[in-house]
Amino acid sequence: MKIIQLTEESKNNILENLLKRSPNSYGKFEASVNEIIATVREKKDQALFSYTKQFDGADINTSNFLVTDEEIQEAYELVDEKLLEVIRKALVNIRKYHEKQIQNSWFTTEDGIILGQKVTPLGIAGVYVPGGKAVYPSSVLMNVLPAKVAGVPRIVMCTPPGKDGKVYPSTLVAAKEAGVDEIYKVGGAQAIAAMAFGTESVPKVDKIVGPGNIYVALAKKAVFGYVSIDSIAGPSEILVLADETANPRYVAADLLSQAEHDEMASAILITTSKELAQQVSKEVDSFVAVLSRKDIIQKSLDNYGYILVAETMDDAIDAVNSIASEHMEIVTKDAFHVMTKIKNAGAIFIGEYASEPLGDYFAGPNHVLPTNGTAKFFSALSVDDFIKKSSIISYSKEALEKVHKDIENFAECEQLTAHANSIRVRFEEERK
Repeated sequence: MKIIQLTEESKNNILENLLKRSPNSYGKFEASVNEIIATVREKKDQALFSYTKQFDGADINTSNFLVTDEEIQEAYELVDEKLLEVIRKALVNIRKYHEKQIQNSWFTTEDGIILGQKVTPLGIAGVYVPGGKAVYPSSVLMNVLPAKVAGVPRIVMCTPPGKDGKVYPSTLVAAKEAGVDEIYKVGGAQAIAAMAFGTESVPKVDKIVGPGNIYVALAKKAVFGYVSIDSIAGPSEILVLADETANPRYVAADLLSQAEHDEMASAILITTSKELAQQVSKEVDSFVAVLSRKDIIQKSLDNYGYILVAETMDDAIDAVNSIASEHMEIVTKDAFHVMTKIKNAGAIFIGEYASEPLGDYFAGPNHVLPTNGTAKFFSALSVDDFIKKSSIISYSKEALEKVHKDIENFAECEQLTAHANSIRVRFEEERK
């Protein structure tokens, strides 16, 4: 891996390079995505069947579009018992974590005034799950369970079928265990359009969540406003903050855990130790030589992999906050104290035994995280993403009478005389 001295210039150059990976930088695909969306809006199910044949090589029609109970039962028979067991253990952890996020409606009353907030779950949530070579039952759990905990009554999932017209068994089993209500065999931008606008079969949803390729990301961007979305996700990222106490072999292994995702993934080590930097670089080389996805890993490291050596821990922390990585590990002395200084990160892993895959699969916190620096203003997927809040306001006549002139004056200052009149008419009798 490239070892670079951390300076303001090197930090800014790296940030500029990382931002090139954002879906917002791929405008050349938008015309194709917009055409797909327009076609689905016009031709609905027929467009979905046609695109599924074109892109996935599967013959899907009205009779086999919706995954059946028989197909789910077959999936259970095909999935290894050990995988099913770990899915169920992870599900318990994920549900418990998200149950802590539940918000309740609240009300206050004082002198004839009732104020409050009414919390209501969304009506229908749409979950997109990638297919093809990307099989992520963990992503099914992470996207579905917050919606279930929030109380969403109907959860719809779309995922592309294989050429045989079937969905990967572990995807179906994870969906069933998590509580998905309907599963449709369609992927890509066409699936996003179907959930955003509805077809004869696929219902229009209130929110679309879930990862996907650049076409899926751009489709989610295009339909935002017609429906809500979780985020426009970019390639995966990991940043490890370490000092001389860190185990270089552990650090190298953790960096590669994200570099193997795809060639656009980013893996960064920021350290105050030149010796650790050199040791990690050597360990990375030894791991890459034997890992199954070494070609992908090497391209990721060549383009978006960095080891930055900082003069001080404060300089290192400043760079961490500027990069705002999706996954961030702290392997230093006083790691919890260092954590208090981290302002921008999707998920923070503390200590040498809190390796990033722990969060991907099992611990409980959500692995759907902000990327491309958006951790500066976005959060992990949570129960909050599947609820909406309505303000409650009730005033008695006596309570309004105490403040009505203030409101009228405010409205008239903004030259909104109808606003002022709406308050004034309630007290005209008293003025006569």
